This record gives sequence, structure tokens and C-alpha cells, in this order.
Amino acid sequence: MDADPAGYFGSESTRVQHYVDLLLSRGIDWGLIGPREGDRIWERHILNCVALAPLIPEAATVVDVGSGAGLPGIPLALLRPDLTVTLVDSMARRTAFLEGAVAELDLTSRVSVVRARAEEHQGRYDRVVSRAVASVPRLLSWCVPLCAKDGRIVALKGSSVREDLAQAEDEVRKWKLHTEVHQLEVPMTGEVSWALEAWRR
Repeated sequence: MDADPAGYFGSESTRVQHYVDLLLSRGIDWGLIGPREGDRIWERHILNCVALAPLIPEAATVVDVGSGAGLPGIPLALLRPDLTVTLVDSMARRTAFLEGAVAELDLTSRVSVVRARAEEHQGRYDRVVSRAVASVPRLLSWCVPLCAKDGRIVALKGSSVREDLAQAEDEVRKWKLHTEVHQLEVPMTGEVSWALEAWRR
């Protein structure tokens, strides 16, 4: 990757670089990012996450389920200042990291942190996003209740997403879902990623 990836974020380039620095220091120290992830932090984490952006409408309310180190919620919030983002995670260590990061990045006016299990959280959102959180059946059971009327789940998944979705027939039937698999272009890398989109009929 020849170009400066922070530049992809335009006026937010300084803040996204600060976030990357947090991931590579406190994120590794606290066990939220693997120590070997540093060399590919932009491609594997930051830019991969914002590949979801075209699937999120203008001015949407977004919840990041199982946010962990803030992926994909914080990169999406930095790329898209029109979004209002809630980061949900059940572990105190992770939510402490998230609260610190949101404060240091001066995002508190539109990014909030909630310590809860996804199935305990009572919010309703236009888009429910996630990354590497759970199997498709479990993810759907957690995320469908968080969707507002006309809301959608948009989950980053691996290349086996269609096979994974085939294991979720019971959940798809139970919730009366439409599903679509998207192949996404990861900005600046030439790589592709996949997302599962699901919404109630």
C-alpha cells in the first residue's frame, strides 16, 4: 500500500492515526489486538472495517455489537461524521478501552459506549454492525431485536459466509428475514471482504 491510509479519512486523518496508535499501544497491552497485528493494522482492521460504509445510509444510528477494540464502529464513525454510533461490549476491560478511546478522540458527542451483552441491550438502530463476533445463527438471534423498524444487520464475515448462512436456516425462518451477501472492495488495498446483510420482510 503506497499511499498514506490515514489520508483516506480526509479531515479526520489525524484522529484515525491517533486511534491506530491507541490500538498499537494500549490495545496490544490490554490484549485487544494481537501483538503480531501491527504490520497489517490498516489493511486488516481499519480499512477492512470501512468497507462496510456503502451499506450504511446517511445519518443512520448504528450499533456495533461485540465492539472489542472498537472495530468496526470507531473507524466508521471517523469516516462518516453523519453517523451516531453505539459501541456495545460485555467485558469491562474492553469498555474501559473504548471509553478512553472515545474521549481521547473527542467523539463523545456522537459515539457512546454501553457495557452489556448484545441480547441484554434494549436499543433500536438503523444498522446493527459486527465483525468476527459469533456464528451466523447466534449473531442473527442477538442482532435482529436491536433493529429499528426497517433496520438492517450488516456483519463483516469471511469468504465462507454463504456456507455459514446455510447453517442459519432456522433463524432466518424464525425472524422472517431477507438476506444478501455482499462482496466489498477494501479501500486502497485491492483486497475484498464480505458482508452479510439481513432484514425483516
